[in-house]
Amino acid sequence: MTGLAHLWAGWRLPYIAADDDERAKGHTPGLTLFEGIEQSDLPDDATYVVWRGERTFALLNAYPYTSGHLMVLPKVGLAALEDLDLDTHDELWRTVRSAVVAVKAAYAPHGVNVGMNLGRESGAGVPDHIHVHVLPRWSGDTNFMTSVAEARVLPESLRDTWQRLVEAWPDDV
Repeated sequence: MTGLAHLWAGWRLPYIAADDDERAKGHTPGLTLFEGIEQSDLPDDATYVVWRGERTFALLNAYPYTSGHLMVLPKVGLAALEDLDLDTHDELWRTVRSAVVAVKAAYAPHGVNVGMNLGRESGAGVPDHIHVHVLPRWSGDTNFMTSVAEARVLPESLRDTWQRLVEAWPDDV
């Protein structure tokens, strides 16, 4: 008989336990979290920016539900979808399409979740900057790890996920 296995996700607790002021530490004043990431001088492989367009970009979720979980965002931080100008709106949804293509090519999932949480009360972790989640899903990939153990099990590092999605990103955005 084997003992109970422990899966550690120590990187997650500081985020869960932090209040909004703590989460904002280290971010550029006057910018949303995502604007600060996109406008930083850091290389894309350090910030996990997968793709950049004229008005939008794709970024790995730092706290993914599954490997391949990325977000598509406008470069300008806005809290409301209806506040996007039409050119940014059009590029955002073209980029979502490309993100789905990349996720399917990189992971061959059984399905893909695409969604937005508009406002803190809807579950948005960063409510001041809209973003569209794109993540691969497989039959039977749900379990009680998150709700019971407050942990997720990811089979690859964010760096490997980033590399995989960069290589799979289509050229047609």
